[in-house]
Amino acid sequence: MLVLPDDFEPGLVRSPVAREAGWWFVFGGSELLVRFDGAKVELPVAVDWPFAGWPVVRRLYLGTLRGRPCHAVEVAEVPPPPGMAFEGLRGLWSRLDETLLGVAGHALQLIEWDRTHQYCGRCGTATQRRDDERARCCPACGLAAYPRLSPVVMVRINRGREILLARAPRFLPGVYSVLAGFVEAGETLEQAIHREVAEEVGVRVKNLRYFASQSWPFPHSLMMAFTADHAEGEPRADGREILEARWFAPENLPGLPSPMSMAWRLVEDFVTRAG
Repeated sequence: MLVLPDDFEPGLVRSPVAREAGWWFVFGGSELLVRFDGAKVELPVAVDWPFAGWPVVRRLYLGTLRGRPCHAVEVAEVPPPPGMAFEGLRGLWSRLDETLLGVAGHALQLIEWDRTHQYCGRCGTATQRRDDERARCCPACGLAAYPRLSPVVMVRINRGREILLARAPRFLPGVYSVLAGFVEAGETLEQAIHREVAEEVGVRVKNLRYFASQSWPFPHSLMMAFTADHAEGEPRADGREILEARWFAPENLPGLPSPMSMAWRLVEDFVTRAG
């Protein structure tokens, strides 16, 4: 599962006397620059910016991982150096070290935040980074913009030994997942689940139980997963966000989301409990 490692220590400014070689999380758009060493996928490692002459759009110090500094950089979209390529984080699952992939997700979200908050949303003045916290502030009106998080609830609905899975238009053919949706302003997480389930598949649930959470940097979501029991109603896809919704037993599960996702973990837990 994609997760920021416990031994990562966030930081704003690298110590001026520190000279350890660090990891460089270099992005072209939303894709990460990686190096290929045979079948092995690695990140650039260097004390200072290792690509002299490559135009830097923005650069952020992230903190340290196992005592080694981590840097996030967005570069101009030019051909990468020989032996390197830009790849999406989803495609790097199981190929890049899982710990580094977790920090890469953190880096991508901060690059996205910095890119999209260059100007004040209140008065339009160019913003400035703060030195004492992760924020961009407006020098004219004082509005502060912090890294954005969009809360998303997802729920695994059980009916005996069956699980309710659904197909959204964006899914690959044959792939189903648990239900999920963004939390609206003013809602509790529980209210959001009841609303989303009723809107998307027309059923009601009961016995909500918290399961786990996961950062999802596509581009800045926080997934909060729950389990629930079916209360009443037969699934009826809304035809817009959901194309099909069906009950599945553990013996006949369809195609599932990536193992890096919380949805996959919810289904895996269901199969384990069903025996």
